[in-house]
Amino acid sequence: MEKSLELANMTRVQEFILLGLSTRVGIRDALFAVFLTLYLLTLLENTVIIYLIYSHSELRKPMYFFLGNLSCLEMCYVSVTMPSLLAGLWTGPCHVPFAFCMTQLFFFISLICTECTLLASMAYDRYVAICRPLHYPLLMRPQVCLGLAVSSWLGGLLVSVAKTTCIASLSYCGPNVLNHFFCDVSPLLNLSCTHVALTELVDFISAILILWGSLLVAMASYVAIGRAVLRMPSAAARRKAFSTCASHLVVVGIFYSATIFIYARPSRIEAMDLNKVLSVIYTVVTPMCNPIIYCLRNKEVQGAFRRTLHRS
Repeated sequence: MEKSLELANMTRVQEFILLGLSTRVGIRDALFAVFLTLYLLTLLENTVIIYLIYSHSELRKPMYFFLGNLSCLEMCYVSVTMPSLLAGLWTGPCHVPFAFCMTQLFFFISLICTECTLLASMAYDRYVAICRPLHYPLLMRPQVCLGLAVSSWLGGLLVSVAKTTCIASLSYCGPNVLNHFFCDVSPLLNLSCTHVALTELVDFISAILILWGSLLVAMASYVAIGRAVLRMPSAAARRKAFSTCASHLVVVGIFYSATIFIYARPSRIEAMDLNKVLSVIYTVVTPMCNPIIYCLRNKEVQGAFRRTLHRS
């Protein structure tokens, strides 16, 4: 009873201090220039991809529909985390209000969950295209593609509401320093002065359902694709089938490796420097590389890009 009264009398944290990537001034200046360039390049690449997909009729196919959704998501995703990263590099450790921190966390969780399910939908699309080509127009008709995309976005929102509500309801009595460049789950749990068992349970269950569930769908799709490719009679057919999946497989591997290491366990992570490095991989590097890996090496996209340049 006394402990409860003491907790109730404690002053609730009104703001958090984000330490950012580095506290050394010389390094911060160089990193600011690098990450600002990466941010602008990411926005430009994904804007070009979205424009090409929706302005060229030959790219209005299920695969490019999902790529358009992914590019839109990547622009939102990088815009949630990058401003606070850049602010920390420009001014040093920055103060963020509690409400801002929870809002950033909400959008971050929503977008990362949406990306997981979108990647699984894209793997399923490639499975149907290679393993069941005669049924592809039926199984991946526009209504199905739209349903998969909407389910991905709504599912991310619902999971984020549950997780953010649990984290925001915790008591934060101090200290209020987050050793990170944005408001993430693990650093916030480390600062809570109340029991986090329920929040960790919700975090773990959502990781099982979203991360592991979508990864299993992607892995099952690619196992089936691998078997189908190995049964193809000609080497040329095998190369063509593999080339359509290799880029997606690379992105899935990078994204899930970093994400699962951080989020798919119900314990607070202590190695925050490693946490920040891995966070940079999937919040900065992956959104910048995805358009190059997926689209800019694709012959259909290259052709649409050249025609756009020729018209202009």
